[in-house]
Amino acid sequence: MTGVTRWTGQEVALLRQAMRQTGRDFAAMVGVSNRQLTTWESRGATIELRPGNQATLDTLLARAGIAAQRRFAALLTERAAAAEDQRTEELLRRDPRMFKHPLDGKLMVRVEEGIFLSGPKNVPTWADSFLIDVYPTTNADYARFVTATGHRPPRHWPQGRCPEALRDHPVVWVDWNDAAAYVRWCGKGLPTSQQWEKAARGRNGREYPWGDEPTAAKCNTSEAEIGQTTPVTRYQSGVSPYGVYDMCGNCWEWCATQAPQEPGRFELKGSAFTSPVERARPSLRNAANTTMQDNDTGFRCVTSA
Repeated sequence: MTGVTRWTGQEVALLRQAMRQTGRDFAAMVGVSNRQLTTWESRGATIELRPGNQATLDTLLARAGIAAQRRFAALLTERAAAAEDQRTEELLRRDPRMFKHPLDGKLMVRVEEGIFLSGPKNVPTWADSFLIDVYPTTNADYARFVTATGHRPPRHWPQGRCPEALRDHPVVWVDWNDAAAYVRWCGKGLPTSQQWEKAARGRNGREYPWGDEPTAAKCNTSEAEIGQTTPVTRYQSGVSPYGVYDMCGNCWEWCATQAPQEPGRFELKGSAFTSPVERARPSLRNAANTTMQDNDTGFRCVTSA
């Protein structure tokens, strides 16, 4: 069923719209005055409701009909996709390769077609042009997907709700099938291992996104001793030649490529906060069963250019 992490005036207005209620009738259902409801809606995201009101709205949503719940989920998704992120807008202005996906609103960057050096032996390899997410899929991104589809939430979310402190961290505890369901929902795909590697290394076969030296300060690997994921925008000095973040460390990322001669296993790229920086080289291979879930495994999306 549709749910929200916290109720602000924005979510209140969307629920009233989804239930197709007048302000006076909706206020009566919540147990507040029409004036109070107007204040909530006018203040939008700047006001967070008291616990008692939050619980009342949780109950009201749970008892709403399926049609109203679906309308509410669609409105939440549309609002999230249309929301302007200051950092996203800055990058869009600064880099002409950047692109904002029309369905999920995620910032993507174009990787032009051409030959790049691939794998530990730097084999010249052709790749068609594609777009790739600048950041890994975050908990906030995944929450919109869960809200819109009813898909199971990750196991580390308390009561199935996205933790506020982790909204800008990469989503983890997702298996390959979860990632595949997400990309179907947003009209994208998982990257092939070659697409992922080109986006990370560039055309000239860098050992790491930033160069050839294993600089632990440029990524969230075990040397940092953080012991958990970090916000996806943190390591600005570790971006790839295309401006893609977190291609080393933070979390392993599922790919669309099946592991050679290993049915039911798919490749993973990038390493994680649990891995040493030497293991983070984008040319290295790793693979796992489609049902594998862990606290250091997530994904990002691609689409055709």
